[in-house]
Amino acid sequence: MHEAVTQMLQKYPLDRLEDYTKALREIIQEVALLGLWRSKFFDKAAFYGGTALRILYGLDRFSEDLDFTLLRPMDDFDLGSFGSSLEKELQGFGFELHLEQKNRAVKSPVQSAFLKADTFSQMLVIEIGEKILRQVPKGQMIKIKLEVDTTPPGDFSTETKYLLAPVPFPVRVLTLPDLFAGKMHAVLYRRWKTRVKGRDWYDLVWYISHHPGLHLGHLEQRMRQTGDWDGTEELTEVAFFNALHTAIDTLDIDKAREEVSPFIKDPGVISIWSKEFFHDIVSRIKLV
Repeated sequence: MHEAVTQMLQKYPLDRLEDYTKALREIIQEVALLGLWRSKFFDKAAFYGGTALRILYGLDRFSEDLDFTLLRPMDDFDLGSFGSSLEKELQGFGFELHLEQKNRAVKSPVQSAFLKADTFSQMLVIEIGEKILRQVPKGQMIKIKLEVDTTPPGDFSTETKYLLAPVPFPVRVLTLPDLFAGKMHAVLYRRWKTRVKGRDWYDLVWYISHHPGLHLGHLEQRMRQTGDWDGTEELTEVAFFNALHTAIDTLDIDKAREEVSPFIKDPGVISIWSKEFFHDIVSRIKLV
């Protein structure tokens, strides 16, 4: 096993197959970020979303995808052009994953691709015990989705954060008030068919607890882009909180808990969830 991978594994509790699976995903995510930095990806784009919070700010839930936004709209951007750099970086640490770009039937401003490989072979790289290795389902694939918004909404800022593993390197990321605005847009308007994305509500609690500042201007730009705010006037504090309390009133608490439970260590922390709980804590959001 590569020495850097050995050191990265040390921060995880490793007792069950699930523990190894989550550790493997996060290590691959961080190596992928290194590969993107080496290929100058962050000259054009910034990291955001749940995995950015997990890796750079210590969000205490696991996150599956790598989400990015371009710094400005680019018609000729091609996520696939970074495939060879990503694969080369992963190979340098012993991983054999391949980037497969997703071709949408309908043209979309969001470009998607997957880092994919056989789970069993990647588990061998991190040298898990034979007893746990036998539990890996035959034919199971590890897939990490990468998405890039090529027509980003405006009025946001970025900053540089540094990761120390697998080697020290910088990552451009949206500032926390803009990250919170993006998450709030998901809380208010994410359309996930009939399901509830409890992870959005879990992250909302995390933001309020740790970084309650929310950039209202960036939220407004996101709402205008999706048609959820089309008035000539600016989004006001009153209009924002009215929309948020309405979303809480319609939230299915049980479904939200069920969806997020596999991604957190202690499901007991969401036992307190109720509409009254959310109505109370959102008063602590600070608009900037």
